[in-house]
Amino acid sequence: MSGPVPFRIAVPEADLADLRARLARTRWPDDVNDAAWSYGTELRFLKDLAAYWRDGFDWRAVEARLNALPQFMLEIDGLAVHFVHARGKGPAPLPLLISHGWPGSFVEMERIIPLLTDPGAHGGDPADAFDVVVPSLPGFGFSGRPTAPGCGPAMIAALWGKLMQTLGYERFGVQGGDWGSAVSIWLARTLPEFVIGAHLNFMISSLQVAADQPLTAEEQAYVASALRWRDSEGGYFSIQSTKPQTLGYGLTDSPVALAGWIAEKFRTWSDCGGEIARAIPLDDLLANIAIYWFSGNITSSLRIYKENKAKPLHFAAGERVLPPVGFAHFPKEILHPPRSYVARVFDVRQWTEMPRGGHFAAMEQPDLLAADIRSFYRPLRAGLTPG
Repeated sequence: MSGPVPFRIAVPEADLADLRARLARTRWPDDVNDAAWSYGTELRFLKDLAAYWRDGFDWRAVEARLNALPQFMLEIDGLAVHFVHARGKGPAPLPLLISHGWPGSFVEMERIIPLLTDPGAHGGDPADAFDVVVPSLPGFGFSGRPTAPGCGPAMIAALWGKLMQTLGYERFGVQGGDWGSAVSIWLARTLPEFVIGAHLNFMISSLQVAADQPLTAEEQAYVASALRWRDSEGGYFSIQSTKPQTLGYGLTDSPVALAGWIAEKFRTWSDCGGEIARAIPLDDLLANIAIYWFSGNITSSLRIYKENKAKPLHFAAGERVLPPVGFAHFPKEILHPPRSYVARVFDVRQWTEMPRGGHFAAMEQPDLLAADIRSFYRPLRAGLTPG
């Protein structure tokens, strides 16, 4: 395995011209009068977003901003892995591997990275500094696309273990929301000799715990609410976990279809009160969507749902994950597991009820999330040496 190679984003001008042309010739559907978002992404919103993407959004400025992050490529088991590797500024930075989810990307972590690598410059203690590693999941961002079935969260966790070892980190922490939560759990479950702790801001809905004790009333209510959510909001989940390829043709060919598919999730899952820009600036939303567009990786990103279905996170009765866990519970998150349910499997050392924020915590509330991560790992640093 060769070492990491520096990487810079450089979208060809021809791709920008092609995008603008496709946006300009969009064939729009009709909608239902006064339906707002109840049938899906609102037509008026998407027309405005597409017009701004075509005529107002400055990709080159975003590209330059993202290229300020130290990015690299590394081949692991024949797969090209793109990642950010930002060194900490402190006496003994702790290695921290942060995994994103869908429909996010490494762009989600842009604002939280400096809060973690250089806390002293943001009102914190330099002793809380981290070396932050943010890989793009296989088939996401600028990482390569798996060419065979099986690359779900469990396999990604194994890849990330090799990534961290290649970077020289023998012990490290993990953090994640959405699929990043699943990857982080698999890392803690399968590599406890390397993982000192797992900080999560989401509990994946497919987590199943074989109860050695009957579920409490609160836990039963949580399981029932997860099923209700799947019925009312889980249409995307059903198709992406069964026939992702069919969906991918339209999303790969039409930037408006892609924007509509992703923007609806950002609106529904964030703490935005119905207006995305209240939680996430439209330039940040479009930066994330544009990564999917220019990389051509939207279809490959969908497949993680099908791969997870083949190997979900199921725990046997009495099974325990050894590394300690911290959980940041944001009020507008998709699902709301009670602490007792999580504690059936995990050693929950920290549980924080956040005052605001939703599913995209690192974008919506980077300061709150960074403070919680620092707090969780503070007592776990004892006895560790930096990688």
